[in-house]
Amino acid sequence: MLDANLKGQLKSYLANITQPIELVASLDEGAKSRELSELLNEIAELSDHVSVTTGNAPRKPSFMIRRIGTDIGVTFAGIPMGHEFTSLVLALLQVGGHPSKAAQDLIEQVKSLDGDYAFETYFSLSCQNCPDVVQALNLMSVLNPRISHVAIDGGLFKDEVDARKIMAVPTIFLNGEPFGQGRMELEQIVAKIDSGAEARAAEKIKRQDPFEVLVVGGGPAGAAAAIYAARKGIRTGVAAERFGGQVLDTMDIENFISVSRTEGPKLASALEAHVRDYDVEIMNLQKAAKLIPAKTEGGYHEVVLENGASLKGRTVILSTGARWRQMGVPGEDEYRNKGVAYCPHCDGPLFKGKRVAVIGGGNSGVEAAIDLAGIVAHVTLIEYDSQLRADAVLQRKLASLPNVKIITSAMTTQVNGNGEKVMGLSYKDRNHGTEHDVELEGIFVQIGLVPNTEWLKDAIALSPRGEIEIDVRGETSQPGIFAAGDCTTVPYKQIVIAMGAGSTAGLSAFDYLIRLPAADEVEAQAA
Repeated sequence: MLDANLKGQLKSYLANITQPIELVASLDEGAKSRELSELLNEIAELSDHVSVTTGNAPRKPSFMIRRIGTDIGVTFAGIPMGHEFTSLVLALLQVGGHPSKAAQDLIEQVKSLDGDYAFETYFSLSCQNCPDVVQALNLMSVLNPRISHVAIDGGLFKDEVDARKIMAVPTIFLNGEPFGQGRMELEQIVAKIDSGAEARAAEKIKRQDPFEVLVVGGGPAGAAAAIYAARKGIRTGVAAERFGGQVLDTMDIENFISVSRTEGPKLASALEAHVRDYDVEIMNLQKAAKLIPAKTEGGYHEVVLENGASLKGRTVILSTGARWRQMGVPGEDEYRNKGVAYCPHCDGPLFKGKRVAVIGGGNSGVEAAIDLAGIVAHVTLIEYDSQLRADAVLQRKLASLPNVKIITSAMTTQVNGNGEKVMGLSYKDRNHGTEHDVELEGIFVQIGLVPNTEWLKDAIALSPRGEIEIDVRGETSQPGIFAAGDCTTVPYKQIVIAMGAGSTAGLSAFDYLIRLPAADEVEAQAA
């Protein structure tokens, strides 16, 4: 299954194994079991520290990577290729004794968790968000003997997916009960089961001294702003709800200049690594709730977080990005992750052979419809406008597909379901005023973005669309407060543009600071 190049790379990785491991395979007579057997034997041939043995787990095909003579191990139900191949490599290394690159304090927190935790994660091989969850839980099971994890390919174990009513990935169960859905980092998972984690984080933040530059948001704009500020040798901090921002939810990136193709999670990881090259205080999993501008120019601005802690900065750079826009119709919230989805790459495989709708006729909507058409039985694309807005080449491709129906001048009015899952939708014909129902099992919403700026209302000037109004230097309506990225009035919401805007904001903040009197002088005048 592995080509010569991949075998060569894997062999070099496996040289880092220090403890012998065995691949315990549970197989049946099916084709997938034969594929898995071939893969495991190819891996074993690459290292003297790896062997293959036979098991009898209930899920077939599956295999456990176990450190010989111990209970340390992780289990994959399915064949972890595609996006999950990296998860497989990391599991081999970590079970084999190679240390993780996770922060040491987080590793100790996992080791000290008290309780028995049996995790199961359902993933799809096309999901770019799933590997983060799988890798985090695998690491936890290696670090703490009271934690176990099974990563399950939902496309291969459809009966389980249907029985557990799973309609989005990744979906996590803990001790047989639903635990979470969607992308989660190691910090988030640990914080969710460690009841005192949030309070400890808040106390740590309260002890922070004021920053000269405080960046709110950890996407491309925030990362660029932090790097440019830190390179000036000034005290810089980043408070982010999740470092990487919306980039984490992006599949293929093919317009990031100088890089022909990359993936969102990979770019997000590189962004964080670059920021950590500098003396920047990163405070992850911190959501801002309120901005209190300084009363005197040159004084300290305050950002109040949802956990009750506050951060102060002589300058603040707002880079909170944007999120998927919702339809805002009855049933949408009720059936989120029960048929209503926002990521066709992640959740599309769960709707194989079923009927779905895509809401939105721009590039993202038409691309989603094209991708889904190769998986599902039928796609209905619904566009509010009288014509599609996607590029002509995409429209031609869509029109060539036999299992796609396009409905324009249509306003979705309701998501219909049976209490457990989506059964269809209703829309209004905008030309004739007539109401129509469409029976289907999934709805993918692709209607653009909304800026994450609700918490800034009455603090700074916002546009009618909720975007932060800025000038060419990234300055907002409040002196000493700057903004960058998708949350601002800058046109064209692109990664490369956000990075440039973040760099501008970082330089502008430094330029503003060097023209201010010392902080103690300003505070004395204010008193």
